Amino acid sequence: MQSKSLLSIAVTACVVAGPPVLTTSARAAGYPERPVRLIVGFAPGGGTDVAARFLAQRLMEVFKDSNFLVENRAGASGAIGAAAVAKAAPDGYTLSVGTSTTHSVAPQLLPNVQYHPVQDFAHVTQIATSPMFLVVHPSTPIRSVKDLITLAKAPGNDINYGSGGIGTTPHMAGELFKLVTGSRMTMIAYKGEAPAITDLMGGQISLIFGNIPAVLPHVRSGKLRGIAVTSATRVATVGEFPTIAEAGVPGYEASTWFGLFAPAATPRDIVARLNSGSREALNPPAVRDKLLTLGMFAVASPAAAFHKFVEAEYVKWGKVIKDTGIKVK
Repeated sequence: MQSKSLLSIAVTACVVAGPPVLTTSARAAGYPERPVRLIVGFAPGGGTDVAARFLAQRLMEVFKDSNFLVENRAGASGAIGAAAVAKAAPDGYTLSVGTSTTHSVAPQLLPNVQYHPVQDFAHVTQIATSPMFLVVHPSTPIRSVKDLITLAKAPGNDINYGSGGIGTTPHMAGELFKLVTGSRMTMIAYKGEAPAITDLMGGQISLIFGNIPAVLPHVRSGKLRGIAVTSATRVATVGEFPTIAEAGVPGYEASTWFGLFAPAATPRDIVARLNSGSREALNPPAVRDKLLTLGMFAVASPAAAFHKFVEAEYVKWGKVIKDTGIKVK
């Protein structure tokens, strides 16, 4: 019963009554008239940075003669960059590319986060999602999700899984799996996904919920064994592997997502212009195909739909944090 309530609450719960009321003092006519900054709360080269630079390039093609510049402000699981945008002038020239970490987990897990992920932002659009791939070391007897559940429930077994740190999506994917299946596993935090993959290939840990582009080459080479994907539907690039939901955990879904945010008081017409421009930028089939090569599914949602999505994700992961007792040490 617990798993059912946890997974259904994500689609029914609501943190606030509705989208923030935006002023209309600044008009969208001629916008943008100067460079627009996209603040990323993570270091260059990571998934959020890749998504932001991809979107920035496409927006410059849609908004002719306009510059969209990515600025990295790494730290505190992305919270430093997100806070800067929440406090920025609401004129459409300082935006954030946020993630499931910055807008679902960090505000509920880290102390002294200086923003609320729903109330302090205008939600422009969901850019993309990036599902994960449950992979194990070939020496383990785990060949299916049911094998993992059986092993993780057996007395005396000590299964370790790696992640790029506390509060990251791979960590939360593992905690959600434990919560809804009653499994016992210990998370080993690394300074990034790459060292976790290295230790997994070396047999120091049993499994990870890894980003598909990072682990797929090792699955294809036989150094790792693929089990299932964490998305709600199968992923074409690894179509032979089931979803975790299909494989015995109904309703399970945990993916990294990327979204475009503006300060809460940004005028509605500017938000609408950014939303329509982003959707035009991301919807062409060739663009969607390119994102797939990066391990991402384009979404390009309406602003209102994205707002509701962020609300639901905030509640879903907040319940996981509370029920599992995750703490930052």
